[in-house]
Amino acid sequence: MSHTKSSRAESSSSSNTDSSTESGSEVLLQRDGSLARIILNRPRALNALTHGMIRSIAAALTEWANEPSVRTVLLTGSGDRALCAGGDIVSVYRDARTDPDENARFWADEYILNAQIKRYPKPFVALMDRIVLGGGVGISGHASHRVVTERTRLGMPETTIGFVPDVGGTYLYSRIPGEIGTHLALTAGTITGADAIVLGLADSFVHSSRLDSLIDALKRMPAAAAIAEFAESRVPGAPLLAERAWIDECYAGNDLSSIIERLQNSSAAAARVAATAILAKSPTAVTVTLESLRRARDLADLEDVLEQEYRVSLRMVAGHDVVEGIRAQVIDKDRNPHWQPSSLNAVSKTDVQAYFAPLRERELRLSRTLAPAESGTSVDPRLTGEIQTTGELRQNTEREATA
Repeated sequence: MSHTKSSRAESSSSSNTDSSTESGSEVLLQRDGSLARIILNRPRALNALTHGMIRSIAAALTEWANEPSVRTVLLTGSGDRALCAGGDIVSVYRDARTDPDENARFWADEYILNAQIKRYPKPFVALMDRIVLGGGVGISGHASHRVVTERTRLGMPETTIGFVPDVGGTYLYSRIPGEIGTHLALTAGTITGADAIVLGLADSFVHSSRLDSLIDALKRMPAAAAIAEFAESRVPGAPLLAERAWIDECYAGNDLSSIIERLQNSSAAAARVAATAILAKSPTAVTVTLESLRRARDLADLEDVLEQEYRVSLRMVAGHDVVEGIRAQVIDKDRNPHWQPSSLNAVSKTDVQAYFAPLRERELRLSRTLAPAESGTSVDPRLTGEIQTTGELRQNTEREATA
């Protein structure tokens, strides 16, 4: 979740040679022979996505899809801190209070881009180095070739601000074997690059010292061959994998109160820490997150999930907790959000169901026309086995149930 209203993008996509771009451009679009590059260029903001950046990237991808000389697309971030840390939640806060339709427009364009990347007809390589959070996962986690490093820190932190994982995050997390995805979504936890490989959220592990060489190889070689040349044959240990036993046991089922009780009573210290983390978050956000994940498991494809996430996102931002969560985290920075309601018991099943109700004429309807590039990815074998308020929606749901 992220956006600002203004953006500048410099495109050199029509050139077949590497060209310099203005340092003030928020996204740099370059061509180097058969390699087309997207460089997120807001390093001081951890390359947070703006609405203009989303639109520029989508337009470039459309052009390159139809350009025979483009063989591979590469996504990287400027600076030495992040690929993309999500986005400008201050703008979400302001627009939720003054221009709610801008949030809706941003999410529509962002989710369309997420789906475009998933079905892109040419190899799309994302270098997921250093921080990759929220919206950063949305533009990299659906790529055909996802490269992580020893510096990668990946996560979906939305529940910390009273929101729900979006940008296809519930699609990715719901398809992790077992309940690790549930644990990560509810706690807003981050994982390493090795974790990402094991969980099926990334495909190749390349040491950060070899990334420049990999980029050079992508200019002259097919994507799969270039990555294979630099990828580690053995991935470092994945810390989260050692926690799977208690995670699968504690997070089973669809009732969040029961999950919290099992976490609190677990013999694993990390489980009790997780319970404390979840209880500190918006009761509405974590309850709706759990329902989102369970529903996403049963949906056929990414587009179905993004369409569901769009319904939920618009309802969440129309409520109290997102604005309050952002206020507490980044506006006043008191880290003391006052959630409404303040307890899990006060969030009813009817309340939760209302977040998923159809938007009628405002539904997001995504295209499913493009075919994805071959990725050859698989889950690590160690893991196999006018938006109504929620009150108005609740009243409608109750009327429909008794009709």
